[in-house]
Amino acid sequence: MADDSRYEQGYARLKEMQGDAGEAAIRHIAGISPDMARYILEFVFGEIHRRPGLDLKTREIAAVSALTALGNAAPQLRAHIHGALNVGCTEQEVVEIMIQMAAYAGFPAALNGLFAARDVFTERASKSKQRNGD
Repeated sequence: MADDSRYEQGYARLKEMQGDAGEAAIRHIAGISPDMARYILEFVFGEIHRRPGLDLKTREIAAVSALTALGNAAPQLRAHIHGALNVGCTEQEVVEIMIQMAAYAGFPAALNGLFAARDVFTERASKSKQRNGD
């Protein structure tokens, strides 16, 4: 049986961390598998990301690092780069994460991470210009 409280708390945490991009991702996932979307909201965002002990910025640094090291999760990496920026990371900190990953995950993974970061930075700059009427 579903836990509506965990679902709602997970949805709120997703919004806080990933904003509109996170909501869009969950809608997309739910269109394929409503159960998977619920599991992500309840467990990942309703349980893991709500635990005490790490602030959201630290959690996103860990997620960006892990996803960069995996090297095969570009959509999730981009989502978590957005999340990292949303919870207080700077673009320079994201770049430093990628440089750090070169030592632990290899240059190809770090370079792919940098390319994902570039895409996110460009997307956010474009949206900012559109909002500001530039």
